[in-house]
Amino acid sequence: MERNITYFTSESVTEGHPDKLCDQIADAILDGILAKDPSARVACEVAAATGLVLIMGEITTDAVFDAQEIARAVIRDVGYDDGAKGFDGNTCGVLVSLHRQSPDIAMGVDRALESKNGETASLEIGAGDQGMVFGYACRETPELMPLPISLAHRLSRRLTEVRKKRILPYLYPDGKTQVTVAYADGRPVRVDTVVVSTQHSAEVPMESLRADVLREVVLPSLPAGLVDENTRFLVNPTGRFVVGGPSGDSGVTGRKIIVDTYGGYARHGGGAFSGKDPTKVDRSASYMARCVAKNLVAAGAAEKCEVQIAYAIGVAKPVSVRVDTFGTGVRPDGELASAVAELFDLRPAAIIERLDLRRPFYRTTTNYGHFGREDAGFAWEKTSYVPAIREKLGL
Repeated sequence: MERNITYFTSESVTEGHPDKLCDQIADAILDGILAKDPSARVACEVAAATGLVLIMGEITTDAVFDAQEIARAVIRDVGYDDGAKGFDGNTCGVLVSLHRQSPDIAMGVDRALESKNGETASLEIGAGDQGMVFGYACRETPELMPLPISLAHRLSRRLTEVRKKRILPYLYPDGKTQVTVAYADGRPVRVDTVVVSTQHSAEVPMESLRADVLREVVLPSLPAGLVDENTRFLVNPTGRFVVGGPSGDSGVTGRKIIVDTYGGYARHGGGAFSGKDPTKVDRSASYMARCVAKNLVAAGAAEKCEVQIAYAIGVAKPVSVRVDTFGTGVRPDGELASAVAELFDLRPAAIIERLDLRRPFYRTTTNYGHFGREDAGFAWEKTSYVPAIREKLGL
């Protein structure tokens, strides 16, 4: 029987990509505030362009913090410490426009609707906004992530590593990767195309750069069994990438939401992550949705699983929970959704406590995806719910 061959492509970016630079600044400001005030409300947005960073948003805290200096420290740490690279954290302008959270929003977060109705005092906070979030997991990789985004992140991480360790000292911070995987009857069988675009100094010959990146970045990052004689490698296909970072393109917080999640392989909710404290369910509930999906797959309840959770602003309990196993579940999807509602406490306060989200660790989430990074120790990647799921479903 002839196999059904399809292709899927995902991309990743390095720490020096202008959008990722903004994400890191926003999360570094969040960390700086949470270190002094774990209950702070933070919704920090950042934009960057040639020679300029703008920090804006709503922040409610008594903590003293220097947003300008935090931003400059991040920019320098990423590698933009010299005007020759197109951006310099020492000399760029940094503008700050911050105000307190709207009292209309705060009153719904401070005390959930259920508490106001006298249902229970334990539902301390309501969701910080309405909206839906998605979590996903599948068996394509050991970390239960889709293979294309997993490989794209691996390439971006390696690209940054060879720059920072000066294995390839002529590389600059900005860069992007892209991987196309071929699937046969729904299962990954080979890497079809790899694209790497990396910022570099003007002096390096393009032939040397392409050979170096292929040898030091691309080939060490890909599983040998998935690369064959027909795999295409495109390194800096435009032929030149000297102008990069905010000088090459403006940056904005939250613009790389597909890079942050599942590479487009699964659906995405209504909001981005970086710069938001955990009362914002855009972030905290997305982490919990990944936890639910990963634990279901790890428990053997499905080969792949997408979980949707939806909230109303100021209300603690979700308005809906949906599970979709794409026909791979050992039980009907509705039964799995009912099990999730019983086993997982999806109220914002419970999620914050379960995943320990009041601590200042958010900048570590910013690069190379928020999911699948088991080496980072993120609580939503743990599979501690597996025994309870198996018992509940009789697996």
